[in-house]
Amino acid sequence: MSGWTVMGLVFAVLTSMAASLAAQSNPVVVMQTSMGDITIELYADRAPVSVQNFLQYAKDGFYEGTVFHRVIKGFMIQGGGLTADLGRKPTRAAIKNEATNGLKNERGTIAMARTNEVNSATSQFFINTVDNRSLDHRSTDPQGFGYAVFGRVTAGLDVVDTIEAVATGNQGQYQNVPREPIAIKAVRIK
Repeated sequence: MSGWTVMGLVFAVLTSMAASLAAQSNPVVVMQTSMGDITIELYADRAPVSVQNFLQYAKDGFYEGTVFHRVIKGFMIQGGGLTADLGRKPTRAAIKNEATNGLKNERGTIAMARTNEVNSATSQFFINTVDNRSLDHRSTDPQGFGYAVFGRVTAGLDVVDTIEAVATGNQGQYQNVPREPIAIKAVRIK
């Protein structure tokens, strides 16, 4: 083997090892729901503010007793801020929107939910059930800023699909509410 070939192989092995170590350093959580577990790798390297925010809510036990309160077939499932009776849990201050991180709202990714205000995300999140390119960052104006992806489902996408398929309706001021509450029992850091 030539020296260049050996150096190429060594570079390839080292690059692969670095990518593997980076993936291992990302935190992993298990979201225990009334319909099954969802395992999520959080991209701390690409969305550090969103990941730290999510992990702090998880460590505080905040997600226990919240529900998936908004489920839209062919779009996403949203939860992490309301109780079964659709009461709002008090949250910490809003965080910076990290939608400029290059991550896309693809099937199986988790992103921060927010209002029309770009930097308004607190505890709520959604899991994309399809590729939602319209939610990706396109510009710096409020309409095009996008929603910050901060992780991806690595196991339990079948649970996400089951949640997505439940019957929904309107309840008070909320639309697309599951007729039977889908509880988030806990979010545990692995």
